[in-house]
Amino acid sequence: MNQPELDGKGGQGPEDQPLDPATLRVQTRLKRLLAGSSLVMFAGFIAVFAAIFYKINYSDGSVPKGTIASSIAIGPKAVVEDMELVDGRLVVLIREGEATALLHFDTATGSLLGRTNLVSR
Repeated sequence: MNQPELDGKGGQGPEDQPLDPATLRVQTRLKRLLAGSSLVMFAGFIAVFAAIFYKINYSDGSVPKGTIASSIAIGPKAVVEDMELVDGRLVVLIREGEATALLHFDTATGSLLGRTNLVSR
């Protein structure tokens, strides 16, 4: 039996009584403080996710400007199929007729560092 009319208070429990002005000011100040700190936390999350997005999309490990050779000789009958920049080296997949090879070049000088012939077995 949880009826406020019968408990002797006449329906006026502690949660039903109006708050005095000082308590209302404190409550309003706490609400503002909570809203402000929530906005700061939200801005922090946005900054962290923006930094992660920037790092993922704009840091590909490429060689800085000015350190890439202007021309690289691959051979007269070679056709470039693909190329990648790996650890400061330019790796080029070429096809020469029926043969396929990987050529490893130094990016600064354009000199051939090595050749890997790909054969099928």
